[in-house]
Amino acid sequence: MSLRDGRGELACVVALGASTPVGRDAWSSAAAVRAGISAFAQHPYMIDTAGEPMQVARVPWLDIGIEGQERFEALLFPAIEQALLPIEEAADPDIRVALALGLPPRRPGLPRDLESGLRDRVASHFAHRFTAFASFEIGHAAGFVALSAALSELASGGSDACVVAGVDSYMAPESLEWLEENDQFHGAGRLRNAWGFVPGEAAGAALLVVESAVEALEVETLARILSVGRGFEQNRINTETVCVGEGLTAAFREGLAGLPPGAKVTDIFCDLNGEPYRADEFAFACVRTREAFESVSDFVAAADCWGDVSAASAPLAVMLAAIAFRKEYARGPYALLWASSEGGERGAGLLELPDVGESHARSSDADAW
Repeated sequence: MSLRDGRGELACVVALGASTPVGRDAWSSAAAVRAGISAFAQHPYMIDTAGEPMQVARVPWLDIGIEGQERFEALLFPAIEQALLPIEEAADPDIRVALALGLPPRRPGLPRDLESGLRDRVASHFAHRFTAFASFEIGHAAGFVALSAALSELASGGSDACVVAGVDSYMAPESLEWLEENDQFHGAGRLRNAWGFVPGEAAGAALLVVESAVEALEVETLARILSVGRGFEQNRINTETVCVGEGLTAAFREGLAGLPPGAKVTDIFCDLNGEPYRADEFAFACVRTREAFESVSDFVAAADCWGDVSAASAPLAVMLAAIAFRKEYARGPYALLWASSEGGERGAGLLELPDVGESHARSSDADAW
């Protein structure tokens, strides 16, 4: 699905925010990933079945005693505040801002009412700054569903700007034990898997506006969003089936719809985390869409630095791509981002370097608000 609003305008990324194990904001986090800095460390008190400290990637400035919804707020609110800076500096109370939020699916260790609790706290903490709110509790791919909803909200004129955000944390003891029981925890203990992942925690946020609003807000366009794709994988992890990447292929094909004729994707940002099925489905999807890529092996998987961050994956991928454009270390003008949720949802997005020029896209919208 390639996206322009009714006036033929693309949505632009104009501000970023993040709280990650390797940085307290978007720019420091991206710099750390660029440098290959890893936040992997021993958990302060959780021990695995082999009697060894669990290896995690946690935000070091948050006390491990901060738990539940309070920990999610401590990660999410600074990221949103950073992304909202252009709106706050504009000092225009009439600017209508929406929030599309990616959250984890239900799992042990999460507050039962996390979505409703965060909704209420967002409203009070940000003094009702947001005039519309949508949330998506599906984990890794949630940010792409949120991104699609945000683009539709902007295209409809329902909001003047939209913050697309995501937050997750695996630091709850019940979550860590559950990962080990599911044979997904990276390590060599009796209940741990050398091909599992290092659990992390993070929040990411991006402020989106349509092209005509960029000059009015006196901000710089960091990236343009050309298209967003979604798919669903029937053959999921922890089932007796074999995943051959059909869901991710569908997301890729829809996400690549905005690629101009003759152009190729030069940069890839994804949520690969060491689990073999993710690498397998990526390989299958790339084989089916290989004509769209310059090199499918040149990708950035930031889980090497901040661990698996689940629902924060997509907004942080937007951050990494946009900053790569801005700092001029991207390989070229087109970046594909993708993520895979354990529940089967797949998402992809295509971003363009701001000064490439007009790109061909068609409009599409859906109501999620």
